[in-house]
Amino acid sequence: MAVTDKTVNGVDVEQLEGAVEAITADPEKGQFTFRAETEWTDALQSVTTIDEFDQAGETVATREFTIEGDEPEQILGERTAPNAVELLLAALGSCLSVGYAANAAAMGVELRGLRFEMEGDVDLRGFLGISEDVRAGYDDVACTVYLDADASAEDVDALRERVEATSPLMDNIANEVSLETHLVVE
Repeated sequence: MAVTDKTVNGVDVEQLEGAVEAITADPEKGQFTFRAETEWTDALQSVTTIDEFDQAGETVATREFTIEGDEPEQILGERTAPNAVELLLAALGSCLSVGYAANAAAMGVELRGLRFEMEGDVDLRGFLGISEDVRAGYDDVACTVYLDADASAEDVDALRERVEATSPLMDNIANEVSLETHLVVE
């Protein structure tokens, strides 16, 4: 069901539908390159700067974000900021929050509450190179969605299916992503 001329869950449904139509008509409008630059600062700490660019390399918005990273004390960090695997969980929660809010709005479903609990198991023997039989990253990730919405069980199921099918972070975590690395010695 499409809803027009109103805001649902803080999402302007008419603008959302306009964006979908514009990208459907001209797919290049929906293609972006996201860039991050991380610089080591000290010990196990770093700062990442993020900018957003379109496919032509032009800045999309004059916005810049910085994210600090550190490690827990157990692996010689100072716990001044989340580590990378914690940030992955936060990114997943953020992505799912956007997906639920936007898709619920498009369906005319009003959210009263929405939160996510994510957790993942890591065995440091992989990260520390102690065992080649142990993954360096998560063995698994679990996500529980707590949803309070004005919707039927069928609409909630449809919302969940839509969000999970279109979540970029769920896709990146669940499917192999091509990764190419380069080393430049200065």
